[in-house]
Amino acid sequence: MKLWTLLFIALLPFAANAVEVGDTLAPWTLLDQYDQPYTFGNDAQILLVARSMDAAKIVNGALQDTPKTFLESRHAVFVADIQKMPAIIAKMFAVPAMRAYSYRVMLDRESRVVPRYSGDVDKVLMLKLHNGKVVSQAQFDSSESLRGALTQP
Repeated sequence: MKLWTLLFIALLPFAANAVEVGDTLAPWTLLDQYDQPYTFGNDAQILLVARSMDAAKIVNGALQDTPKTFLESRHAVFVADIQKMPAIIAKMFAVPAMRAYSYRVMLDRESRVVPRYSGDVDKVLMLKLHNGKVVSQAQFDSSESLRGALTQP
């Protein structure tokens, strides 16, 4: 019985990782598709999180035909979890294809950042931030709705 209690207490922090309005997000550093580091911090105003290829396609559709500075001008950061992708596929095909994008993708290769932000696997999570604190959050299941949210002032 004591073993189960200790196990429950040890695993509790992992179960309670939902981000709430008012929470301050911890900084992290990931490499983008060009292997350039990016450190997430208080300057970011929007965080887009994709947990799956379907969610990443929503972001790609929303950003298609946008200027190269679209995300940067909005202080927006896009992070994609690619941990489930076979390493050889990522290295030989997926990441090189991402280099054609007009925007940066922070690649969570080991799934160490994306799990901090809960949400549906096939939807894009958008967190709006002010000084590192979450002021709102929404999920999107279409490129059109995400693009509309990104173009709002």
